[in-house]
Amino acid sequence: MIEWVHPGLIFIFGALLIPFFKGRWKQAYLLLPPTAAFISLLAISKGAFGTLPYSVWRIPFLEYELVFGRVDKLSMVFGYIFVIAAFCMILYALHEKSNREHMSQFVYVGSAIGVVFAGDLFTLYFFWEIMAIASMLIIWFHGGRGSEKAHEAGFRYILWHLFGGIVLLAGIIMYVGSTGSTAFNAFSWGSGIEFLPSYLIFIGLILNAGVPPLHAWLPDAYPEATKVGGVFLSAFTTKSAVYTLIRGFTGCETLIYLGTIMAIYGIIFGILENDIRRSLAYSIINQVGFMVAGIGIGTFLALNGAIAHAFCHILYKGLLWMAMGSILFATGKSKCTDLGKYHLAMPLTFIFFTVGALSISGFPLFNGFTSKAMTFAAAAEYMDVIWLLLTLASVGVFLHYLDLFEGLKFPYYTSASERGHIKVGDPPVNMVLGMGLTAFLCIFFGVYPQPLYNMLPYPVDFVPYTIPHVVGTLSLLAFCGLAFLLFAPLLKRTKTITLDTDWPFRIAGEKFIWFCEKPLIAFASWVDRGMKRIASQFSGFGSLEKTKSRSRDESMETVSIGTAVLLIIIFFLMYLIITLMWGWLAP
Repeated sequence: MIEWVHPGLIFIFGALLIPFFKGRWKQAYLLLPPTAAFISLLAISKGAFGTLPYSVWRIPFLEYELVFGRVDKLSMVFGYIFVIAAFCMILYALHEKSNREHMSQFVYVGSAIGVVFAGDLFTLYFFWEIMAIASMLIIWFHGGRGSEKAHEAGFRYILWHLFGGIVLLAGIIMYVGSTGSTAFNAFSWGSGIEFLPSYLIFIGLILNAGVPPLHAWLPDAYPEATKVGGVFLSAFTTKSAVYTLIRGFTGCETLIYLGTIMAIYGIIFGILENDIRRSLAYSIINQVGFMVAGIGIGTFLALNGAIAHAFCHILYKGLLWMAMGSILFATGKSKCTDLGKYHLAMPLTFIFFTVGALSISGFPLFNGFTSKAMTFAAAAEYMDVIWLLLTLASVGVFLHYLDLFEGLKFPYYTSASERGHIKVGDPPVNMVLGMGLTAFLCIFFGVYPQPLYNMLPYPVDFVPYTIPHVVGTLSLLAFCGLAFLLFAPLLKRTKTITLDTDWPFRIAGEKFIWFCEKPLIAFASWVDRGMKRIASQFSGFGSLEKTKSRSRDESMETVSIGTAVLLIIIFFLMYLIITLMWGWLAP
């Protein structure tokens, strides 16, 4: 029997071979790792290794064991969508020439898949940090005039994730030390020994999910990535966090309220934002909020809804980012107020944008309709207030993306403008094919959701296409359309800059850097001068510097015996103090 090939490692090791290919051979090779990874998933899903769940790729580590391949229905559904999305995105990015950008994208995808199949906390942390570094590189590889801005955003991004990684690692070490287990399973929220480490792990995970106020890295950094880099970033980091929250914190009531806040917070800031890519970034926070709330509710229906919504969200949000990348590719502009009538100049891009908009709006026959409603139904069973707030957030999405569909606010404001046509065409063929394949999947899982429902880890008895559900959804969309027609003038885009929770951190960071560069350096210089003056007092007691050495090289710096004696005394005193303190503190 052939051992299972880890799909994440296929991407990571496949990245190393990218520089050896050129031209058409390189484009053909780029599609090989996602294809091989999909075949690997198909092989394992057919039960080649027995009945799910089970584990493969076990590696001894100290007195513990690293599990790189924990396989069950939960990991498989995320594995499938990560690989499918990666294929569509790589197809979309084939025209890019930069080897380093392709390599960072492959490592990013591979590490996200590694998180999904991690069976222990150390393996989880290993891939978690690789994912953070690879995503930072995707942001940094933004060329042209925006490179300096991208480097600054990437630096802030990695600071956030290093902080989250440190908190996560601290929680893991404390958890392993207190329980003796490295298994990545559900964590306890009681008052026992797992209390503090569980909360530290929880904080480390929700940071990657973009939960306010630990979310500012997302709208700050994602819009500064490359044209294709933003497409990759939209899919993997936040959804990997959703997976880990399902694995470790299902039924945590705190997540219900955090998810509801995310859903409302994201859509409010999305409405205020003028930059299209930043608006899409805030929309990620909004949509992940529905998933987080479903995880907190914790019923089978809610969990299936959160998982299905993550699956569908990766597709339609990736499609929206692809369409925006195409607009950026053709025009170099990303602000609503700078565009004009692109739907006439880029008809295919406009169609694909519309498909993504209909999908995220939950319109019947599109995948958002078959996934989001499961979470709403579970919320209605749990608490009416939560259901009402999530419904209001969903209404906000409809209003946010004008004429009922997310994304259609961009065509509306641009095509209704009087600035004239954008004289461009649709992007390269590979970008069109990437968008077309993703759009097809959005429609396929909307029309025929059963393959998705069969992959979900819990029994599914939810039927999306019932008369009350369809009529209720269409009524809500119609109401939002009427509200838009009435209040469209109030929603008009303006040339604004949105301030978020990252600004206090930026101000504090600037003050800290000023403190290090000015007062701290001045203090260090003062101490240095003082030490030199003290050292010079000892130099007169016994300098043995030779005159002929001084005449041989007048410019050579020498250390006098007096200075050496002073240093020896200082180190001796430090040693004596440490020794005395150790003897006093030792039992």
